Amino acid sequence: MPLIALRRAAWQKTDGDQWIEVDSIAEAVAALGAAPRRVFLALGRKEITPFATAPEHIYLVRSVDPVDPPLAVPNAIYLTARGPFSEADDRVLLQRHRIDVVVAKNSGGEASYGKIAAARALHLPVIMLQRPDLLEIDSAETVEDVLAWLDHASAPPRRAAYRRAARAHRGE
Repeated sequence: MPLIALRRAAWQKTDGDQWIEVDSIAEAVAALGAAPRRVFLALGRKEITPFATAPEHIYLVRSVDPVDPPLAVPNAIYLTARGPFSEADDRVLLQRHRIDVVVAKNSGGEASYGKIAAARALHLPVIMLQRPDLLEIDSAETVEDVLAWLDHASAPPRRAAYRRAARAHRGE
């Protein structure tokens, strides 16, 4: 059966970024260090539990759904909101809460990039959780490319054929 994955391109570090790249949540917690910091946790609510092992920090947690149970630390602020969030909005948020460091996943895409651009503008470090290794299968970065692939998916997919179909669909 033909299979394709929709995968956004990962964000790339640019001039002014202060990324500390880590491979796991445990490494992200360790990268915070022992000195108390004001941390913006830009992770899913189900991924923040390990930060309870670093209770010396003050955490700002923004999530789509309420965090329940709350993080087992003495100082945490919870914001429930759904993006996309602009760079300007995230810059105001980071300044208002006097954030020292951002912890984020490299999820790619424009909808959640505001916090990365805001951190760059404010000269803040970002502890960037890298993407896990994924299965080697055909993939596309846009819905349009997936649709082009589907138009040509009657035979088992071949990478070269997929690329030609995607270019043709885009008019290249």
